Amino acid sequence: MTFTTRPTLRGTFGMVSSTHWLASQSAMGILERGGNAFDAAVTAGFVLHVVEPHLNGPGGEVPAIVATAADPGPKVLCGQGPAPAGATIAHFRSLGMDLIPGAGPLAAAVPGAVDAWLLLLREHGTRTLAEVLEPAIGYAGAGHPVVGQVGATVAAVRSLFEDHWPTSAALWLRGGRPPAPGELVTNPAYADTLRRLVEAGQAAGADREAQIEAARRAWSTGFVAEAIDTFSRQPFQDSSGRPHAGLVTGDDLAAYSATWEAPATLDWHGYSVAKTGFWGQGPVLLESLATLDALDDPGACDPDTAAGVHAQVEALKLAFADREAWYGDGVDVPGTALLSREYARERAALIGDRASAQVRPGRPDGAWPRLPAQARPGGVPRTHATDPATGEPTVRADGVTRGDTCHVDVVDRWGNMISATPSGGWLQSSPTIADLGFPLGSRLQMCWLQEGLASSLAPGRRPRTTLSPTMVHRDGEPVLACGTPGGDQQDQWQLPFLLRHLVAGQPLQEAIDAPAWHTLSLPGSFYPREMEPGVLVVEDRLDEGVRSALRAYGHEVRVTDGWSLGRLCAVTRDPTTGVLAAGANPRGMQGYACGR
Repeated sequence: MTFTTRPTLRGTFGMVSSTHWLASQSAMGILERGGNAFDAAVTAGFVLHVVEPHLNGPGGEVPAIVATAADPGPKVLCGQGPAPAGATIAHFRSLGMDLIPGAGPLAAAVPGAVDAWLLLLREHGTRTLAEVLEPAIGYAGAGHPVVGQVGATVAAVRSLFEDHWPTSAALWLRGGRPPAPGELVTNPAYADTLRRLVEAGQAAGADREAQIEAARRAWSTGFVAEAIDTFSRQPFQDSSGRPHAGLVTGDDLAAYSATWEAPATLDWHGYSVAKTGFWGQGPVLLESLATLDALDDPGACDPDTAAGVHAQVEALKLAFADREAWYGDGVDVPGTALLSREYARERAALIGDRASAQVRPGRPDGAWPRLPAQARPGGVPRTHATDPATGEPTVRADGVTRGDTCHVDVVDRWGNMISATPSGGWLQSSPTIADLGFPLGSRLQMCWLQEGLASSLAPGRRPRTTLSPTMVHRDGEPVLACGTPGGDQQDQWQLPFLLRHLVAGQPLQEAIDAPAWHTLSLPGSFYPREMEPGVLVVEDRLDEGVRSALRAYGHEVRVTDGWSLGRLCAVTRDPTTGVLAAGANPRGMQGYACGR
């Protein structure tokens, strides 16, 4: 029997797995009171805004994949807001910038998370807005014992708050210091924001859907939009070292609404794997799985051998090169060709017995790829960002954790399932809007200020997000929802997990606990767009013989702490028996699963 850090939970009533125990238990509480998986996920989403403010917030975004008992096919809920109307390449160039700042008002996309959660609640939930927001209001108003990483994040940006972002200092440096681990922390302004949304809903009458729609209007055209519009016009220092006003306006919020979309899918080993579309990073995982199959070598799917890890890393590099050349919103992405068997065979033929340090996009349908200058041969990779406020708060190359994103998976006794990855609007991303209790996000940093690229900045275009929830179906029924924080690492950490669980048959917790790795040999998505060609980061629990063999393949192996990479959450359902299961990541000591 393989030792695991905690059991794989099993039951028939409901399962929740998230990156914070309070969010998991709050969601479970909704299930216990008769709510479904979607009520529970919304509850968890708003609690995560409160208890993981360094990892996500109301000013951020959330993509999710949903399957309902009545209609089990996967659907994507897109809560990724677009670039505001004033966000043009010319505007940033006029400010002397060649990259969008990683922090500060200029980097904000239109907030999408709250509208997406409310849309999900309206269309697939059963509980009232007051019921699902009650836990978040309680934790924000009465307080919750804060995790240590919140205080560490605040400490890292303390001088920025004290010298340039006074509203953030007022919220996070009470008494002149960051919050201590376990200290009871409140956010009265955000509690009041949530109460006002509930009150706006209740003023619309007793109908549940009418209440939710009224709250959406209060957000997009009411008091929230007004406060954001006013605050965004004020200049604050950003990653350029100079103060600039933001670009998000009330009109941008009024024009935005979360959407339902078809997923990108791949038939694989008897399963159908669903991801968000090519406007985000998700299809990287699908391309990687297809390329591994095209190698026609069962050993390529073994993440515990050097040959398997090498094949998987090289497949990921090729997929990420395609991400850079082809993925984007509002452009003609050759998605069918990118996920075809013929193309997978072309890509697999590039994987040899030596690690590649090149960015090698393919030519789907014979088209020529276009890469940003930084990723082209001879481009100078930038490494080791030092500004703790910039980029997605993720695991650094040396394994030191500045935080991550969030994730939540829920499955209920009726067969409803959801995988959601909320992120953005981190406490360190932008100055706190004092009247609302949260900052805007910084997702625009994922857009290039170079014309003609798949992910070039343009008004109304969604940034090519790294947020990447996953859902797996078998015979038309949802059987697995999973995901992880981690920016560019999200699909890298999910790949070996899926291979271990779906191919090798490992239980959820065993597959989650297993040693993790990721490559840095790809253009980073976050300011300052770092890249370290040939570098492979591995946990020190990976067998030394495997590490030595990987070096022989030509990988520059960088060893980090044994429990530092990955933040996976997962839930499953067996459609035949109705048995549910859940597992959660022990790394970081705050993710948890619960269920019965």
